[in-house]
Order: sequence, then C-alpha cells, then structure tokens
Amino acid sequence: MTERETWIAEVEGMETLDTHTHLIGDKLCAQSFWDIAHYFWLNREIQAGGYPANAAELPEKERIEAFMKAYRATRNTLMNWTVTHIFKQLYGIELRDERSVYEADEAVRASAQKAGWAQQVADKLNVRAFVVNHPDHAKFVGMKRDAILLPRIDGKLPQWTRAIAASAQPEEAYEEARQNIDKLLASYREQGCPGVMTTLPAFEASANRSYSLEGGSTEDQILMMLLHAVCEAAERHGLVVQIFVGVERSWCGTAIPVNDPLKIAKLSGLFERYAVPFELVAASELNNLDIVQAAWNFPNVHTGGQWWFNFRASTYRDAMQYRLEALPALKSSLIVSDARCIEWSYGKIALVKRLMAEFLFEQTERGWIDRETALQVARGWLYGSAAQRYGFREF
Repeated sequence: MTERETWIAEVEGMETLDTHTHLIGDKLCAQSFWDIAHYFWLNREIQAGGYPANAAELPEKERIEAFMKAYRATRNTLMNWTVTHIFKQLYGIELRDERSVYEADEAVRASAQKAGWAQQVADKLNVRAFVVNHPDHAKFVGMKRDAILLPRIDGKLPQWTRAIAASAQPEEAYEEARQNIDKLLASYREQGCPGVMTTLPAFEASANRSYSLEGGSTEDQILMMLLHAVCEAAERHGLVVQIFVGVERSWCGTAIPVNDPLKIAKLSGLFERYAVPFELVAASELNNLDIVQAAWNFPNVHTGGQWWFNFRASTYRDAMQYRLEALPALKSSLIVSDARCIEWSYGKIALVKRLMAEFLFEQTERGWIDRETALQVARGWLYGSAAQRYGFREF
C-alpha cells in the first residue's frame, strides 16, 4: 500500500460518533434492496436521471429496469458513489444489471435476519455511537449500546408560539410555556439526555433585543422569547442545544436550502448570554463559514456535521478548510449521516472518512500540518468533539 492508502485505511478505522440519524432501534437494518435504493437523497438524484416518481407502483421487472437506467445515468453523483460502495463493501455485489439487483435484494433480506448485522455494519467503520431524536427510537436492539438521545423540540416551539400569539393573556401564556419548557428539559436531564435538538425556520427577530408581549409581538418575536426560555432551562439543567439551520419550507412545498446571511448573527445574542454548549449544524453552503465564525467568537459554540444540501464533497472540503484554520479539533464534529437504516449510515460515514482522509493527507503533503496533528484533527472531528460535548461515557 502507498503512504496515502495506508493513511486512508487508518482514518477509516478511527472511532466515530454519528451525531444525527433517523435510525429506529428495533428497525435498524434495511429489509430489502429498495430500502437502500429509495433513500431520499439517492432518490432525488436518480429521479433527475429519469427514475419515475411512482416507481414503487411499477411491476418489479419494470421497476428494476427503470432503476438501473437512472443508476447508470447518475454514475457521476455522490449518492451514486455511496450506494455503489454500500453494495460492494457490505454485500460484495456490483450493481450491473437486473440479475445483480435480484442478488442484492436477496443479500439484504438475508442480512436483515442476522441478529448481529447492525453491529457488524457499525464495526466496519468503528462507529461507537449514534444519536437519535425520538425517545422510542433509542433502544438499539442487538447492538452493544443504545443510542444517545437528543430529543427534538422543534415540533413544540411553533405550538407554544401560536398558543401565546392567540391568547387573550399572552404574558400568562408565555409564563406557562416557559415553565413547561423548564419541566420538559429537566425531565430530559433526569433521563440522561445530554441535550436537545431543534431546527429553525426563517425568522425576523434577534436574540440581542428585548421584546414585550404587552404591546403585541409578532410570532417571530415570540419564537425568539421562547428560544431564550429554552437556553435558560438548558443552562439550568446542564444541557447541550443542537441547532439545525439552512433548510426552509415556506417558499414552496419542497424543502430548499437558504443561505440566510443573518441567521447565525440573529442567534449570537444567545451564544453570548448563556453558558450553554451550542452545536450548529448547517444545510446551506454560505452558512458553513458563519458557524465557524460563531465557534471562533464564542467558546461555547461548536460546529456540527454537514446536513441535507451540504452533504457534498465540495462543501465538505470547504468546511474542513474553514475549520482547520480556525478551530481546535475538539470544537468541531463532522459526522451527520441523517440515515434511516444502518447501511446508509455506513455508506455516508465511509464517504466522509474518505474525503477527510484525503483532505488531511493533502495538508500534510503541503507542509501545513504534520502527521501527528492530522491524527489529532481526525480523531476530534470524527469522535472526540461529540463524545466530549455529549458526555459520552466511553470518551
């Protein structure tokens, strides 16, 4: 093996923590070929390559023909590389034709019946822990340890906001919501959760301003008041606040990336005011630099992995460059698989490790860092940063 290949192999074997998944503890494995082939991001790309939106309704033979045609048309895309890697490395199958799809389907169905399959897949890349956001998903059946639970509260925030806005006595409604937030976060702390997670839509309010309910407030201003209440409770109970930005659904029926240049600036008053570890996860390219600047400015702010529309080689390389220049490795996590089955977690982590290994190797070749520093950075980005932030017991 060349020096480069040896380095990539070493990175692939490093401990890893997947900081955001949609894994369900008793349904960790894909049950058929189509559970892997219809993963959302791959599906977006193969639909662009001609795959019909109603493919699941087609007769099996036609469905396979349509899939393979679109698969061949998208061989240049990143998700195509990932699904190809999944089947080659986990099942020893190369997708070439109709027969190979049937072989892949048989292999996936067989692996789903293996008691230790999910753990076996995780072990291939030394993934030590996964984060989920729903309490009933956290019990990982057949694995060495359960998931780390960061309950999501973004479903509750708009409910509280609307209730306060519609109330004849908004101040009392806000106080009730504030108390409910405190009780909720206290209960999460008692359950052993290290923090909470929320997405944030577009909003016209800023954390460094004071808003009053007496003269009437907009829903965006009420939302900001509630974010203050969340941070107060998180500080009181010693919780991390993980914030996802960059995806909005208000412009059309489909979620799209929005590079809001003021989104992080509007939140900076929270970072400055509360002694809370914040983890920022961005889905829009320009916000990649914004979250690095926030983490550089505020010791309690950390950068998270690449989410949604940021899961591309180009944005990863730019984000890694920003982080390498500005932040200690223990201030930055790199892994967000967003996976719905263990096989896709494997595939997306394999891709990120490959990109990261190449990036760091190039930095050593250019003389910017030495190998020891590259190892320190890799370990922090893949595992150490998140493990420390979440208080993961094996850190």
